[in-house]
Amino acid sequence: IVAVDYRAVTAPVGIVRFSEIFLACVAFSLVAHVGHIAASYWAWCMFTWCFCFAVTVLILLLEFTGLHAKIPISWDDFTTAFAMLATLMVFTASIIYPSFYIHSHNSYAIAATIMSILCFTAYTAEVVLTRAKPGEISGFLSTVPGLLKVLEAFVACIIFISLSFDKHNAGLNWCVAVYSLCFIFSLVIIVFTICRLIALFPFSFDKVLTGYNILAVLMYVTAAVIWPLYSFQNNPRPNKCPFPCTWDKLVVVTFMTYFNLIVYIVDTVYSVRFVFFVSPA
Repeated sequence: IVAVDYRAVTAPVGIVRFSEIFLACVAFSLVAHVGHIAASYWAWCMFTWCFCFAVTVLILLLEFTGLHAKIPISWDDFTTAFAMLATLMVFTASIIYPSFYIHSHNSYAIAATIMSILCFTAYTAEVVLTRAKPGEISGFLSTVPGLLKVLEAFVACIIFISLSFDKHNAGLNWCVAVYSLCFIFSLVIIVFTICRLIALFPFSFDKVLTGYNILAVLMYVTAAVIWPLYSFQNNPRPNKCPFPCTWDKLVVVTFMTYFNLIVYIVDTVYSVRFVFFVSPA
């Protein structure tokens, strides 16, 4: 029997989700009207708006009908992780799309950008409303370390859509391996948390997480040195380089590598502090 829960649509989070659905729908509709562009960044922006729209509709429907309680996952972790991911995705789409694809003051593209920025604001509000407060009992993904895991995986996705390099270069291949391995491990942690599989670990999850974070920092340090060294050595920006060209994408990957390194360092500090200074002996 389906039990309708009107609080899912009348509570502050429900109202925010309605605005997210409307704004994302308007954004991708306006961009679709402008026309398709065969480029990875355009595809990323379009995927972002469509994906966020579809998942938010699904979440709202499941909560409204009460069916979310029958799904064997940590629902709070799932919705919090998605809200954080959607915030990051829409934020980047709100920067990438106008930077690359607004030409000649196209009114539809400008309107789509405005809708995307408002959508980002709505998802940010949802993160604020659902994030765990100090002293509150909640799932891992509702805490700062959990949100950092989502951020790490997201930054890796931005790196992946920007990759354009010499595949015969062993140094750059090592960097891609670092990005891929760290992304996979972060994704596994997120999935295990949402699916409530952490209890199946035969050892301390917190200590495993700390060891992984330390290893990820060391791996990203090597990538932070090797990627710019092999990418820009004897490789100045070409004079004829339409924006964004391959060289520009190398810069994006470099910046995101350093950014993710900082995120992993912060994550490691949180983990070490929790395991060695907060956990009971």
